[in-house]
Amino acid sequence: MSLSSELIAARELLDFIDSSPSPYHAVATAAARLQSAGYREFDERAAWQVSPGDRGYVRRGGALIAFELGRLPPSDGGMLLVAAHTDSPGLRVKPRPEVDSAGCRQLGMEAYGGLLLHTWLDRELGLAGRITLASGRSELVKLTSPALRIPSLAIHLDREVNSRGLVVNPQTQLAPVLGLTTSDAPTLGGLLAKELSVTLGEAVAAEDVLGWDLAAFELAPGALIGHETALISAPRLDNLASCHAALCALLAEPNTRPETRVLALYDHEEVGSETASGAGSRFLLSLLERLAMSTPTPSHDAVSRALARSLLLSVDMAHATHPHYSNKHEPQHPIFLGRGPALKLHAGQSYASDGPGIAALDAVARRAGVETQRFVTRGDIRCGSTVGPITAARLALRTVDLGMPMLGMHSCRELAACADLPPLISLLTAFYRDVVVPPPRD
Repeated sequence: MSLSSELIAARELLDFIDSSPSPYHAVATAAARLQSAGYREFDERAAWQVSPGDRGYVRRGGALIAFELGRLPPSDGGMLLVAAHTDSPGLRVKPRPEVDSAGCRQLGMEAYGGLLLHTWLDRELGLAGRITLASGRSELVKLTSPALRIPSLAIHLDREVNSRGLVVNPQTQLAPVLGLTTSDAPTLGGLLAKELSVTLGEAVAAEDVLGWDLAAFELAPGALIGHETALISAPRLDNLASCHAALCALLAEPNTRPETRVLALYDHEEVGSETASGAGSRFLLSLLERLAMSTPTPSHDAVSRALARSLLLSVDMAHATHPHYSNKHEPQHPIFLGRGPALKLHAGQSYASDGPGIAALDAVARRAGVETQRFVTRGDIRCGSTVGPITAARLALRTVDLGMPMLGMHSCRELAACADLPPLISLLTAFYRDVVVPPPRD
């Protein structure tokens, strides 16, 4: 992979991230790419008729599942699945957000997921997500003006902050400043109505804005930095980089295999996945049931047979060894930026990888010329998790966890290497094309 090719791939990722400031925007961005590639949208409320070779997708809020049927019915051919998640830790707007304090109009925020609170200070922020109008219609919104900001406390008023460390209270110290408290101080509903009126080309009243699912996002776009622009600095790398790579892999080549290809982009992974659009729901299983039962004469065990012939890759960003905190990492399993995707293992099953699954994926990687690393967390530090174990348990589906290495995970702005993105895309592409699914008895 040439340096120029790496930079092209990295810029395409930044375009995806910049156009996806919320899970709802990420789904809209992915849906547009799928439509351009000939996929058609299916309605969960409708009856479906599908046949070999059909390509489609389903949206549910901030989640999306796409599929391309193989030559054989799923019960006979099995399925190759890749899963990631569209949400990132951050700040979400409260239902009654306006707060006036010390002459400032602020917006009340709620912490979402395990974010690094202090990284949201002193940045220009916008708001993005979904709003619902009195008519029942939902629309996407991306509010970039006026910019919001959460100011730090001056060091003159907290002289020990650099020696003691900064502790941010998520209730009292994370309300960004919107403007000044005046007789015409803006309300969020008014700002959203004004923005929608421009976007839709029709008048929208503030009282018609009845509900919202809004996230703060950093207004500064992603950037390529470092010597020879070898690094990617961007918000929401966890986990939009995985969504982008998986989408690229699905669209890279037509499906000529007997297996059905599936891409699941879940929402709400950062808060536990137990929602109607999360990995803990029936969303994926419901779609797989439809596909498995789509043959002219389906059998009662079609879904079970399909799952027994299937393999899932759970793709979520991985911790690279931090140059300042190498003692926080397992010493026998260092993970380096620029050295390829990391396959994740955990004896306690916080990652779902097992020996046969790792071997099957590594065989694909070798044939594709992709070097892989092994991530294991320290035994005295609690391990994170992914959608992998949740999906594996719900569906009794063999799963392998892997991800692209990064630093600063769950910061407002994260860091990764350009050199790691093309190998991840190549590995996922080769998985859809070449993998040999191990039997469930192994």
